[in-house]
Parts: sequence; structure tokens; C-alpha cells
Amino acid sequence: MTLPPEAPGPDPLLDEAIAWIVRLKTDEPTRADVLEFERWRGQSAAHQEAFKRAARIHRNAGIVAGQLTAPAATPRVVQPAAPRRGISRRLVLGGGLAAAAAAGYAVVQPPLGLWPSLQELSADYRTAKGEQRKVQVTADVSLDLNTQTSIALRSLQGQPTIELISGEVLVSAQRPASGSLIMLAAGGQIAAAKANFDARCLDGAVSVTCLDGSVDVQHSGQSTRIGKGQQIAYTRAGLGTSASVDPAQVTAWQSGLLIFRDRPLASVVEEVNRYRPGKIVVVTPELRQRAVNGDFEIGKLDSFVTQVEQLFGAHATSLPGGLVILS
Repeated sequence: MTLPPEAPGPDPLLDEAIAWIVRLKTDEPTRADVLEFERWRGQSAAHQEAFKRAARIHRNAGIVAGQLTAPAATPRVVQPAAPRRGISRRLVLGGGLAAAAAAGYAVVQPPLGLWPSLQELSADYRTAKGEQRKVQVTADVSLDLNTQTSIALRSLQGQPTIELISGEVLVSAQRPASGSLIMLAAGGQIAAAKANFDARCLDGAVSVTCLDGSVDVQHSGQSTRIGKGQQIAYTRAGLGTSASVDPAQVTAWQSGLLIFRDRPLASVVEEVNRYRPGKIVVVTPELRQRAVNGDFEIGKLDSFVTQVEQLFGAHATSLPGGLVILS
């Protein structure tokens, strides 16, 4: 692997940030470790910026989530017990980050999604569970971030470029045709000049809904254009076909609602988990397939488990950490 050149001059905060990445990705981190890291990162804007720089170094070195399961040459393992000064950035890139390929999956894909992944933590903008946020990227591009959404700002040949790392975002773009907004998500590209659209990226699956105007979607060498009221999705398997949807249902989250029509309970629970503290897991196959029809207020999802018990005769078991098992 070709390594980037050493950054000139000492930078203690950057070294600490890199050490944090090594610690989180080469150990088996617990929720307490992640909370400790968040306290370190929250000390100042300088700490936050140092972590973003370290994450960019990490990404540029080619150690990304998709490579974690690939076979790797025998790495030099660096496992600092805690962040410390003086760690060599070249050593980290040549050894510690490579070691993450074997041992860092818990941070890149946290168990049950109980805390943010490393990519999410390195985002330029990120919302927590239940949080929504508006971001004005440029005078003619604005974003409405839904719950648990992470985005990073990029530059691509002078065009405004946004990476949707995970979550859901409603985009409003009023760009000149020669300078379309570009959105990157899970290996695909979404482009729009004058349009409003909703984009979701969850577990590597992306769906794009055009609310107004037109949107071009590309993935795996395929491309298509969708218009108002149309939706298209893609995964690693490729680009799907467009379909007509109800835009009001797709964007109901902006009005504080979740609307479900003939959705399996398992799918409904996945959506509710994005907003509600803790984690609900449905373990009974028959219960997972029960159809749900209803409108749920996002601000009142604390009663969701009780509603499922009453509607389907389910049994709920509460465990530490906000984990609820439905059977």
C-alpha cells in the first residue's frame, strides 16, 4: 500500500486522534469506550477537527468498511491502551489501521447499531436518534437531515458534492444546469440541478424519491432519470426500476409522523428503531411478518412496544441498555 507523506511538523491533537482510531478499531470497544472517545472529541472544536483530519487520512489510506472482510497481509498490530502523544502516523497507516481489517468491525458496524460507526462519527454533520436538523450548504442547496443521519462535504470538479454516509436527507437544490449538485451514497451517485428529493441510505441500500423536478441516479454503470412522484432504489446487486410513490408518505417524518401501509412488523420495527431510544428486536418469525397499518407520532414512540403487545398479543422482555425483545 502506498502511504501518503508525513504531515509536516508535530501535531499532538492529530496524533491523539489517530491513536483513538487505532484504539477503537484494533480492540473490541465497548459502549463505555465510545462514550470516553466522545468526551475526548467534545473537548473543543480543535479536537473535533483533529478527528476529522485523522478520519480523512484513514479513508485516503483505503481502509474502508467494504475492505474489512477482505483477506489482508500479515499486519503490524498497534494497540495503544489509551490515546497518547508521539505515535507515528506512518506506523498507524502501515500497521494499526491495517490491523482493523481483522479486529475493527465492531466500530465500523456496531453490534445492533447501538452506537454510531466510525464513518458516522467522522461526518461533517450528524444527527442523533430523534434529532432533525437543517443545513444550508450553499445559497442554492439546503438539506433537512432526518434522525441518525451523517453527511460529509466533498468537492468534485468544482461542483457541490455531498456524501450521504447513512440515514435520510431531504435535499432542495436550485443550481444552474452546468453545476448540478452531486450526492454520493453507497457507491452510487445522485445528481440534480433544480429539484427536491429525498435520499435514504441504510445498511448499504439506497432509495431516492423525487419530490419535484428531476433527478439522475447512477450505480454500477447504469443510470436513470426519475421525475416527480417517482422512486428508485439500488444495492450492491445493481440499480432497480423506478416506481410511483406517495411523496407525502415518504416525507411524513418532517411532520412528525411515521406512516405504514401493509408493512411487515419487522420492517416497521427497523424504522421505529431509528427514532426511539434503545433497540427493539423481533425474534418470532410469524410475528415479524404481521402486517402493520397505521400512523405513529414520532414524539410518542415510547408507547410503541405496548401497542404491539396489545395488537398482536406479543410478549416484550426488557433488557439492560434499552434492548427490548418481542416474541
